[in-house]
Amino acid sequence: MYLFDQRTIGFLILILLAALVVIKRFATGSVLDKPQDGFLMQLVNSVNLFFLLIVNPLAAILMICRNLEVIDPTRIQFNSSGLAAILETAGLAVYVIGYLLMGWALICLEKNYQLGGSTPRKSDELVFKGPYRFLRHPMYAAALQISLGLAGLTRSWAFLAFFGLYLFLILLLIPVEEKGLREAYGRQYAPYRQRTKKLLPLVY
Repeated sequence: MYLFDQRTIGFLILILLAALVVIKRFATGSVLDKPQDGFLMQLVNSVNLFFLLIVNPLAAILMICRNLEVIDPTRIQFNSSGLAAILETAGLAVYVIGYLLMGWALICLEKNYQLGGSTPRKSDELVFKGPYRFLRHPMYAAALQISLGLAGLTRSWAFLAFFGLYLFLILLLIPVEEKGLREAYGRQYAPYRQRTKKLLPLVY
C-alpha cells in the first residue's frame, strides 16, 4: 500500500467486523441466521456471509502478515503513487462508511431484522427511521459499499469482480423482497416506496 500501513488497515478491518457482530447481536438478538427456502435468497445470503465472515477477515489477516500482494495476483499496479493513494483513500472511506451504515440500519431494525428476501412476519413493522428514511435497502447498500471499498483499498481486480457479482445478485433479489413487502404492508408500503430510493440517495 502506498498511503496506509497494511497492518493498521488489517487490524481496522477486524475491529469493524467485530463491532458489527456485537451490534447485530444486541440490536437483533442473533448473530447468524439461517436463510429461508428459495434458491436466490439462499445464494445471496450465502455470498453475503462468505464475504463478511470469510473474505474480510482473510484479507485483514493477509494485510497484518503483509502477504496480501503475494496472495492476490490481480492487484492493480500504478505508475503514479498519487493515483494509488487516491484509490486507497477512497476505498477506505467507502469501506468504513459501509460498516457505519450497516450498523445504523441494524440498530434501527432491531427485532424486525430478517435475512434479505424474507417474507415479513406478523410481528414485524415497517421501519421508517434512520437510513430507512432515505433508502429502502440500506443493508444492501452497506454491503455493496463494504465490497467496493475493499476493492479500492486493496486495488484488487478480484475484489472488484466480486463486487460486480454481488451487485448483480442483490439487484435480482430486491424485486422479490419488495413484492413480499407490498403484500405484507399494502397501502403503507406504496407511498414509502415512492418517496425513497433503492440503494443510493437522490440517485437510485
